[in-house]
Amino acid sequence: MDKVIDIEERIPTLRERRKKRTNRKFVALLVIFLVFLAILYYSQSRYSEIQDITVKGAVVYEKESYLKASGLVVGNSMWSFNESAIEERLNDLEWVDEVTVKKKWLTGVEISIVEFGKVGYLERENSYQLVLSNGYAVEKPVPAIDGPIFTNFEDEKVRTQLVAQLADTNSEVFNLISQVILSTEETDTSYVRLYMNDGNEVHTILSTLAEKLNYYPSVIAQLKDSQKGVIDMEVGIFFRSYDDVYGPSKEGVEDEEITPE
Repeated sequence: MDKVIDIEERIPTLRERRKKRTNRKFVALLVIFLVFLAILYYSQSRYSEIQDITVKGAVVYEKESYLKASGLVVGNSMWSFNESAIEERLNDLEWVDEVTVKKKWLTGVEISIVEFGKVGYLERENSYQLVLSNGYAVEKPVPAIDGPIFTNFEDEKVRTQLVAQLADTNSEVFNLISQVILSTEETDTSYVRLYMNDGNEVHTILSTLAEKLNYYPSVIAQLKDSQKGVIDMEVGIFFRSYDDVYGPSKEGVEDEEITPE
């Protein structure tokens, strides 16, 4: 026979289960309420404000310039800005290549800047401007010159073409360049003259500067140690000593053709 369980015997068990469920609901609601209070308190306290902003990678311009451009201010709410929006704003700066903005812990913001690299210096009437790898000329004074000088490259389009050519130039050759002068003659071809740190002068065309200039080490290797002069790379590659180019006129003097190795 089936055992008959009296309902009265089960009532205490049912009551206990109902009590436990009620307690669990109460605890869950209490936790939610306390979390809400904590968030509310945090949002109204100084612990939700920006207390520290660090800027990494600032070289071309000072940290304060990036802070001003970002719009971030110590004391603002940590939740009042979007990192992507700040990154987009700073990426609009012409000298900035890449930006990363991160919230650090509860009260800090970190801005990491990658600027375009230095290539040389644009010569102005009485001053110089730093030229970056994207062709941008920084509009601020430079304390010292420690790279090649670019003369007659005020036109940004032509200057951008120059830095693109220099980017394709071997580093050992680039480090020998002291000055690059663009011809001011009105022609369809942009002729340039380069003064090298080893005492030679190079004449070439802007559009093929890197291609021709990368032969420079093999060219000077074929010259005598004391020979200094003009290396013409406009069409072929020819060498003339300074005496022949700038000295008294000499009959019968011809350019010495050099075969790149």
